Amino acid sequence: MNAIHIVSTAPFFAKGGKSYRMEDFDLYCTALSALCWRKYNGKITLCADSRADEYFRSIGFAPLWDEINVCIPDDLEGIDPEMFWAGGKLLALRETPAPVVMLDTDFIVWKTLPFGHGIIAAHREELYPDIYPPLGYFRTKDHIIPAFSESVLPLNTAFLYIPDNDFKSFYTSQAISFMKSAEKSGDRLCNMVFAEQRMAAMCAEYTGTPVKTLLDKDFLFFPQDSFTHLWGAKQAMRDDPALRGDLLRKFKARLLSDFPEYSFVADIINEG
Repeated sequence: MNAIHIVSTAPFFAKGGKSYRMEDFDLYCTALSALCWRKYNGKITLCADSRADEYFRSIGFAPLWDEINVCIPDDLEGIDPEMFWAGGKLLALRETPAPVVMLDTDFIVWKTLPFGHGIIAAHREELYPDIYPPLGYFRTKDHIIPAFSESVLPLNTAFLYIPDNDFKSFYTSQAISFMKSAEKSGDRLCNMVFAEQRMAAMCAEYTGTPVKTLLDKDFLFFPQDSFTHLWGAKQAMRDDPALRGDLLRKFKARLLSDFPEYSFVADIINEG
């Protein structure tokens, strides 16, 4: 199964960043995510903007992927990169033929997966109103949100398998149209997760597309060895040097044991 990693640097530079780079634990996770996908499930492409492409090539990471596709505009086609910090994911997905897996760089799949005719997402999300408010919360200039179900639980799209181009086109067109039309606000959470995660679930419900998940939302913090998702742990890594060091040692050991031919990744990270 083909998969895509997606890196858009627009949010970094919109915040005044001068020189894009990933943190050490993110680099290890990105490497293991790509290499494990190639080992267990198929090919993987990095979808990037021009600055991400330059960064990964400059540090020597390009061999991790089967190819790099510079398909994300640096300006995100006018989408506000601060409001929609994951907007590049939808633009890249729009340009990628289905069937395809959209895989976050901080999500590792440690086994071979089965694929069928429906969508597969990482897990469902609860409809917490401070994160997923009613549809009336959102203000757009001209985008009309279809008569979507407000009760369907959002999909965490750190992993998202889309089986066909019809659904992909419907989902990405709705999400991108919303992001381009959204009125500017200080909200940096609700608008983005609506466009990416809630709209994925709503589009599936609207089109009658079956949905499965890799993980049960009620058991996310129970021990399991099939998937690793760093998302919620990143700030803890920044705040706790001991925790960060322990994770780096584990990532390095796993990289060297499972992919010794890519030991240069550890050298690159150590040198950085």
